[in-house]
Amino acid sequence: MAREIVCISPVDGTEYIRRATASAAEIARAIETARAAQREWRRRPVEERAAIVVKLIDAFEAMGPALGEDLTRQMGRPIRYGLGELGGCRERTEHMARIAPTALAPVVPPEWPGYERFVSREPLGIVFTVAPWNYPYLTTVNSVVPALIAGNAVILKHAAQTLGVGDRFQEAFDATDLPKGLFQHLVLDHDQTLGLISGGHVNHVAFTGSVEAGRTIERACAGTFTTSGLELGGKDPAYVRPDADLEHTVESLVDGAFFNAGQCCCGIERVYVHEAIHDRFLDAFVALTEKYVLDDPLDPATTLGPMARAAFAETVRAQTAEAVARGARCAIDPARFPHSKAGTPYLMPQVLTGVDHSMTVMNEESFGPVVGVMKVKDDAEAVRLMNDSRYGLTASIWTGDVAAVREIDADLDFGTVFMNRCDYVDPGLVWTGVKDTGRGAALSAVGYETLTRPKSHHYKLTMP
Repeated sequence: MAREIVCISPVDGTEYIRRATASAAEIARAIETARAAQREWRRRPVEERAAIVVKLIDAFEAMGPALGEDLTRQMGRPIRYGLGELGGCRERTEHMARIAPTALAPVVPPEWPGYERFVSREPLGIVFTVAPWNYPYLTTVNSVVPALIAGNAVILKHAAQTLGVGDRFQEAFDATDLPKGLFQHLVLDHDQTLGLISGGHVNHVAFTGSVEAGRTIERACAGTFTTSGLELGGKDPAYVRPDADLEHTVESLVDGAFFNAGQCCCGIERVYVHEAIHDRFLDAFVALTEKYVLDDPLDPATTLGPMARAAFAETVRAQTAEAVARGARCAIDPARFPHSKAGTPYLMPQVLTGVDHSMTVMNEESFGPVVGVMKVKDDAEAVRLMNDSRYGLTASIWTGDVAAVREIDADLDFGTVFMNRCDYVDPGLVWTGVKDTGRGAALSAVGYETLTRPKSHHYKLTMP
């Protein structure tokens, strides 16, 4: 019996979307049509495939403001930022289309007279994207766009909280010249998702989510030889050196910590500040944080919306309470945010001082609007604390000294190290992580390598 997936809007707690899961017959048909469409699609020139896939963004933009309001109602991001993801979607899509002919070109070894030899990059077959709700367009584009350009078919399973975004992807691709069945959005529950993987029905899984869910995906892949790309979260640190540009640093880190209610894979969750600049930094950081407006995300004046679910907010409240019980201090007065209420997804931003790594808020992912600030005496202490985490997605260093950054960078265990910026995904660079953040690679030419397999071609041109 099909069960139903329900999206409860964090805006007001009402039901926004209810959808029955796909039947076994519908899933089987989707696999069959995807494989049939992919056999033809893979034979098209890469330039043609890229030109068709890029039209996805035009189709999104044609949907207009309704797309932004739809997103706000599903996951709570303020409507003033509702269409903001589309700029990043266009940047990433156009970049991956532009580099595709080179990134997917055959590898040709040195000439060998009488022979033709090359290594082609063959599509894997069906790529199964299991997408998250926090940046539901951007994170989906990361795998879906290059997978299609590389010649694969794609099946998308979107998060329950942003089920409507999966529908938008289907609607947008249906408006392009993409072959019917090559891209399909399926409404699936947990067991169906794992069954699709463990049954060997797909060739690659692109997953973004929690560490535990990633382990579950990995277990489902076991024995099937299905490959996977797993982005499983982070506890991303920033280090502010004494020569940092204070205004730029504070503005960037406040945004990096609290944009999207802190629900960012590469959001800033801990800040280490050199003792020479600590007090000035903290005063400016708190002052700017206090300017957020937490309210109804459908109001254009709101700059901080609710978290996607009340349960997520309660996790952050629990981390904050534990830290305070262990001696941390709250720098933001709750009276400034009257709409922040226990039991609801509306949660104020909070800056914690007097923190240390014995506290959960400093060693486990918060994924919400709270950040701990610690004073450090030098670069060595900062590096030690930044690396003291089971996660390794991004880290940022704030300074005018490039030589110092190179020295620090060499000792940091992260997938990306930034200088004077944070919370940004550059499509020209590989998006990856280390430790419990996961494995695999997305975007850039390297990302195409995870969505293809090498095939060698060795032709002797003359008979003996």
